[in-house]
Amino acid sequence: MKKLEKLIDRILRRVNINLRGQAFDVAPFLRPCVPFRKLSQFYAFYGVTGQHPLHFHFSHSNLAGSYFLGKCRVDGSVLYKSDIRGDELRSKGDTFNYRGIRMALDQDEVILVSDSLLVKTLVHNRSHDPENPEVFLIKNSVACPFANIHGSPLEGSFLGAFATVDLTTLHGCVVGPFAYLQVGELWHEKIEAGQIWINQQEVFDFRYRFPEKVLADYIRVAPGKLPEGRFMDFLNARKEDFRRVFDVVHLEPVAAVPRTSSLNRYAVIKPKTRIGANVLIAQRAYIDNSTIGKGSNAQENCFIVNSHLKGNNVTAHGAKLINTHLQENVFVGFNSFLQGLPESPLIVGHASIIMPHTIIDIKEPVSIPPEHLVWGIVTSSYDLRLHSISLEDLAAVTRMKTIGSMEFCGSGEKFVAAFKQRIGHILEANGAYFNGRKNKGHAQKGQNVSYNIIQPYRMGTQRGIYPTIEIKP
Repeated sequence: MKKLEKLIDRILRRVNINLRGQAFDVAPFLRPCVPFRKLSQFYAFYGVTGQHPLHFHFSHSNLAGSYFLGKCRVDGSVLYKSDIRGDELRSKGDTFNYRGIRMALDQDEVILVSDSLLVKTLVHNRSHDPENPEVFLIKNSVACPFANIHGSPLEGSFLGAFATVDLTTLHGCVVGPFAYLQVGELWHEKIEAGQIWINQQEVFDFRYRFPEKVLADYIRVAPGKLPEGRFMDFLNARKEDFRRVFDVVHLEPVAAVPRTSSLNRYAVIKPKTRIGANVLIAQRAYIDNSTIGKGSNAQENCFIVNSHLKGNNVTAHGAKLINTHLQENVFVGFNSFLQGLPESPLIVGHASIIMPHTIIDIKEPVSIPPEHLVWGIVTSSYDLRLHSISLEDLAAVTRMKTIGSMEFCGSGEKFVAAFKQRIGHILEANGAYFNGRKNKGHAQKGQNVSYNIIQPYRMGTQRGIYPTIEIKP
């Protein structure tokens, strides 16, 4: 496995060179997360549908346990149990709209991962970069477990465990564990652990940071060690449930799934689960003893346990719901953690928005009113008053608003409108509004995915390296 060892060393050195201005060494955070001996044991799989033809290129890389959909190119990289999801890649001739400027693509858009190391990372291509609309680029970058790269090209950057970059281009940045960014573009910045920052230039700015001691109970990371905390305990307790869906070729189909819904072959569906129409369950999702109402979705790395989703609910990448009831049209953001009590489930009211990277872990009965925005850490009714605001009150803000340690400035009306518009797009793209003829989305288009298995060299100096493969339609 000498070539694989050299490849990993090469990637880490390249990233460190890009981060030399930050004086940050990525190796102590990545090496414990890469099970070197297992990199030659796992296969990779590439999904093909009528809407996503076979078209990929892999060279001098390891792809152990990773999933690919859409037009992808991977060069000189290690992707361990990561999801490279290109189901919204644009095609030649499609228009790219950036702040009123419309551009036609000269060629099909492609996801390009080069000289990078991604560990249990989600990549979704919803690109926003107007300078490179045909290429969604991740280069000289590394990501720790359960990070999300959503529409966010990266160059020379580091993402900590459970970090999310969303519609944000990073150049030479360090993003700490459980931090969330949606700020457009950043150069050579260091974002501290638990920092939540949403900014649209000259329109609005939302900032909140988790208290260090509170966050450490849920996720903490030290150089040379695996991530620890309640998030990891929760995931590790259910890790074995995924073994069978990856080891067995043919699984028994889940009973009573509507024709307009899609359950990914690599999701875990436990007993006593009920699936409504127009539902999308993505790969690596986990559903146990829960009801997923019409038009709802559970995206990658979502866990829904002993919970009820009434309908048109969005459970974004990495979110977790335990003993939770969502009324209609509730949005639960990236990597959020919602846990009610077994005898008193957490109730989230109609059309409420749970901000990305929110922790609601109640110690007493709590109900979130309809049409509220919630962020930060909530364990009681008192916490809820310090970490929430009605959408109506937020929309009335025109300058500055401070609640607890959250600071908001700018147009609350435009902030609320941007969230609602995005939620509507997610539901539409996922097929929530399909009426039997029109408005097909991922739930309908992804029903008959064919998976192609790709394996590495098993012996010799190239052990663990995947053969160079290029397939075009």
